[in-house]
Amino acid sequence: MNHTLFKLDNLTISHQGHPAVHHLHGEFKAGCFTAIVGPNGGGKSTLLKALAGVNRQFEGHLHSPRTPRTAYLPQVAGLQLDVPCTVQELVAMGFWPEVSWFGRFKSHHLKAIAAALARVGLTGFERRWLNELSSGQLQRALFARLIVQNAEVILLDEPFNAMDSHTQQDLIELLDQWRHEQRTVIAVLHDHALVSKHFEQTLLLARKAVAWGSTAAVLRAEHLFLARQMAQAWDMHAPRCKEHANQPLEKVA
Repeated sequence: MNHTLFKLDNLTISHQGHPAVHHLHGEFKAGCFTAIVGPNGGGKSTLLKALAGVNRQFEGHLHSPRTPRTAYLPQVAGLQLDVPCTVQELVAMGFWPEVSWFGRFKSHHLKAIAAALARVGLTGFERRWLNELSSGQLQRALFARLIVQNAEVILLDEPFNAMDSHTQQDLIELLDQWRHEQRTVIAVLHDHALVSKHFEQTLLLARKAVAWGSTAAVLRAEHLFLARQMAQAWDMHAPRCKEHANQPLEKVA
């Protein structure tokens, strides 16, 4: 594997005229687990949305030599849970490319949904409404939806926030399974210990890339200190950045 899935060339993503992420150069490789870390407001989720195709308002270039099947898990906090939807219906949304609005679920779809719910420990929750779930149960259901999507590339936005240690461990085991299956995982994370244990590559982002390379080399004290300084210096009222970065970030070993 190790071919390029996403290549970023001077990528700049703006929000209300101000760069949330700017002048990124680098590559995400197939079969690699890459963590995106950095201070709050550093543009991590913004970048993930661009990779997922949710946000297409950017400057520069985001190349994908081929179009991989991609599954995207947004932050739970951004989901609308006041709609009448059951756990089974949520997981079934993973089959959207096959079924769409007017298609019908077949027996193999229902079997796959049941297997995915069993894998995340939610057997018997099929008819439960989403607003009846705890945060950990909801995240398990969302991971079940990822399973049925059977995607080559999996994008996760803060997947382990606000959950108990038992749920976190169960879902981390699912990450290990995806690694064994040679899938690609790109995840926004805050827990550096978890990143060091499970992700071989890391992008440290504070609207600009501070460092991008092997996790051990990126998560050094001097890089983390610089990222905090860059975040503290940000001014939301500053004029739009006019910098043209022609030189790519030097990757750390």
